[in-house]
Amino acid sequence: MFDSIDDWLIIAVVAGVLLYGSTKIPQLARNLGRSTGEFKRGRLEVEREIKTQQQAEAKSGAPPVAPGGTP
Repeated sequence: MFDSIDDWLIIAVVAGVLLYGSTKIPQLARNLGRSTGEFKRGRLEVEREIKTQQQAEAKSGAPPVAPGGTP
């Protein structure tokens, strides 16, 4: 009956309209976009910190330290 992803997508959209109403859906989508952007910014910040730390360790010649352990 629901063999393709298109069928499930239609059901999800209909259920969303029934549950939240047509006025709340744009607001929910906007909030989802904002939270996705915030997550990406946080991820990039952590990646930059890790890269900076690795470069500093490479310059100093110190052996890498295992997370939560001793060298």
